[in-house]
Amino acid sequence: MTAPIAIIGTGIAGLAAAQALQQAGLSVQLFDKSRGPGGRMSSKRSEAGSLDMGAQYFTARDRRFVNQVQQWVTAGCVEQWTPQLYNSNAGVLSPSPDEQVRWVGTPRMSAIARQMLGELPVEYSCRITEVFRGTQHWHLQDAEGRGHGPFSQVVIALPAPQATALLATVPKLAAAAAGVQMDPTWAVALAFDAPLQTAMQGCFIQDSPLDWVARDRSKPGRDTNRDTWVLHASASWSRQHIDLSREAVIERLHGAFAELLDCVMPPPSFSLAHRWLYARPVGGREWSSLADADLGLYVCGDWCLSGRVEGAWLSGNDAARKLLAHLE
Repeated sequence: MTAPIAIIGTGIAGLAAAQALQQAGLSVQLFDKSRGPGGRMSSKRSEAGSLDMGAQYFTARDRRFVNQVQQWVTAGCVEQWTPQLYNSNAGVLSPSPDEQVRWVGTPRMSAIARQMLGELPVEYSCRITEVFRGTQHWHLQDAEGRGHGPFSQVVIALPAPQATALLATVPKLAAAAAGVQMDPTWAVALAFDAPLQTAMQGCFIQDSPLDWVARDRSKPGRDTNRDTWVLHASASWSRQHIDLSREAVIERLHGAFAELLDCVMPPPSFSLAHRWLYARPVGGREWSSLADADLGLYVCGDWCLSGRVEGAWLSGNDAARKLLAHLE
């Protein structure tokens, strides 16, 4: 019996690769350091309802991804989001002319990852720290010192800095991943008992500690009776304040939000801060995925392409395609 394929990471890229390989009749085993799937597509359950702290929405341009989105719509885990969008430049608010179609998971972003995962075998709260090859097979070691394997092939679907650490046995791939810089993002959720007096449901922001805010409950299917907002700090502000306490981050971004709306803003009845160390790649690439097919090691992620949700899905599928082509 052929050894299964290990997939490290259950974000959209890892799940896309796992789905494609399973559909081709291969056995896979997924690993993730978190307690659930989705990566930056995961959602945070809280007393204020479910909150999308990472990816806020996604678009679909590539025909293959458009087809996948339609399948998600049919499955009931994706709907179109049509927010009232604004731009803020130098403190001046204006309606956004951007009319592209935006999609969100329902009733939360993580619903997409749950749907993709299905019945695939996965081990959560398992941080893989080493990937090494024996005489014939790959083996993994986790942070608790436990071994996993043997595996016939390995797919690493992690942010570039985390992938680099697992590519010691393949210097060429390690060098490529090491050359990718990824920016951090501080995310803050605020909930208010009374709705804020604004028509805004999303805003792209310049010249501020913030670069995006969204009225989270304006998305379809959200389960809250409070006015919930998610604020994303800019990459430059997040880098400069990467080690700031969560309480201080909430205070400063709450202040920037009040300045954006130019109103007296009540204290929130709920607040939460989350730090994404590797939120988005700096610059785009056209790698699709990285591979050493002879060794049986593949690397995928949004950073291999556009940095978008679509890029993650395409990258995972490309890694699976390369793997399957080598097995033919």
